[in-house]
Amino acid sequence: MKTFLVILTTVTATNAFFFNLVDYFSRDNWNALRVRFGANPLESNFDSLPRTVADAVKNKFTKISGCEDIASFRGNRYVKDDDYAIVLLYDVQGYIAGMQAGIPDGQENKYPFDGIKPPFINDNGYNYMTAYFVDPSTICKTGRSSSDFEDSGTGTNLYFQNGNNPETNHMLIPRDEAAIGDPKWKKGKCFQGMGVHYWYDARTDTDCNAFFPVFLLYNRGKLNGFGWAFTTDLTSPRYEHPDPSVFKAFITEVPECLYTVGKIATMHIYMTDTPQLNLC
Repeated sequence: MKTFLVILTTVTATNAFFFNLVDYFSRDNWNALRVRFGANPLESNFDSLPRTVADAVKNKFTKISGCEDIASFRGNRYVKDDDYAIVLLYDVQGYIAGMQAGIPDGQENKYPFDGIKPPFINDNGYNYMTAYFVDPSTICKTGRSSSDFEDSGTGTNLYFQNGNNPETNHMLIPRDEAAIGDPKWKKGKCFQGMGVHYWYDARTDTDCNAFFPVFLLYNRGKLNGFGWAFTTDLTSPRYEHPDPSVFKAFITEVPECLYTVGKIATMHIYMTDTPQLNLC
């Protein structure tokens, strides 16, 4: 009997420890920046991205513009290997402030469509979706101190730019799932390694010309990720290409047009170092 109680106590303690780890790493601790979901170990999945300019330069990212160069965006912008699927934004102190996905002009299906311009903003041959991890008004003025970065990690909040002035034209996303007030954010499905998806105004009759190309990821009620969902074929290895047969695993009301629009490109973006522990 004593042996059984020891085993039971050990198992209980182990389970409690595991779930405490899950609770710590998969909820509100924005301690990293990673991209791309995938189960294939031969592919580059859950890739870590540099959160300081110093690390970006070490990882062969190169600067493409500065705070003073483009009025429509905020931050010093860096890319790697000329792949605009990931454009990292840093503040004037050199800390991560956001990221973009750039889609080149001239897509075969003329994406992005007029109905989503904005949130897409065109600049120098690319159409950009932009997410900020801190208040856009601070990025090119004060930035964050080293202690701020240590305290808040990847960022303080999530903002999606939806106009030419990111300081006034943005959508602020609640970090608590319970605080989602806009009824257009439709709760989707839970998927392990991702989280509970939310899609903006996703209905069966949604027109793909106006399909909002962003989804949110909540785990145990806390925002710790998001993603892009572009209804066009993009070749960067950073993108995922889900088959239409799996759409129902992520979206409660799948827009019918998604089954006919052709190949799509998605990217999961995580603010946690352990996305594999995203158990919803």
